Amino acid sequence: MELILKKDVDNLGFKDDLVTVKNGYGRNYLIPQGFAILATPSAKKVLAETLRQRAFKEQKVIDDARKTAEALNKLEIKITAKAGSGDKLFGSVTTINLAEALEKEGHGIEKKYITINGGSVKRTGKYNAVIRLHREVIVDLPFEVAAEAK
Repeated sequence: MELILKKDVDNLGFKDDLVTVKNGYGRNYLIPQGFAILATPSAKKVLAETLRQRAFKEQKVIDDARKTAEALNKLEIKITAKAGSGDKLFGSVTTINLAEALEKEGHGIEKKYITINGGSVKRTGKYNAVIRLHREVIVDLPFEVAAEAK
């Protein structure tokens, strides 16, 4: 079954992508949830025209994302958290904490676009996060988790 995505769907594709999925997945989940529409010949023509018109606007968005990526590569993020004996944290550091740290640096990035390798951080040390600024612009951001001074 061919569908046109109306929203980004994890592990499937981005908005306005033409994807092929199994009939049940499309009919029972994607279409009723409003994530996709059937890829009829007329819908494909409308999609092609929309993509052609959006190409110019998209280039500016990509350029802005690349500038943000260059600025993020220059940052050194250090997050402090309460820690117990050794290097074990009380609680964990998640994408929310990383989004707040980036907000303090002047980069408002939503937490849903941030992925910490290995999930949440439960120990002090150096870690990596992946930030998706655009479907074509993805940044690896190293950050450090340190214990608060007692």
